[in-house]
Amino acid sequence: MPLSEQEQRLLDEMERHLMHNDADVVSASRAGKSLSYRNIVYGSILVLVGIAALIVGISSSLIIVGVIAFLIMVAGVILAVTPSRTASAPRADAGTKKASPAPQSSGSFMDRMNERWDRRNDKG
Repeated sequence: MPLSEQEQRLLDEMERHLMHNDADVVSASRAGKSLSYRNIVYGSILVLVGIAALIVGISSSLIIVGVIAFLIMVAGVILAVTPSRTASAPRADAGTKKASPAPQSSGSFMDRMNERWDRRNDKG
């Protein structure tokens, strides 16, 4: 079913708005989070230890060892992807300055979308 002219314009507007805001979100998230190489190394080591423990658990048919190994691997991944506190603290201020104008424009955009939705439902 093809889109009507109004729906096509709405879709185009939503795409433009998403592209504009998506760039803001990406730059704000990169500015606020900085991965620490130390955390990545320690997390990788934990994942490797977990894999080794999982192999030991499977070969010895001990379920508890496998469960503990899985938890060790999850903890290693969480540690590896967690940003360092010292690196993200100074940059967090820069990220909030960039992100503050975006919610105002997205609020008005969402209000317009809600109004359009209400009008469309009232007609039908």
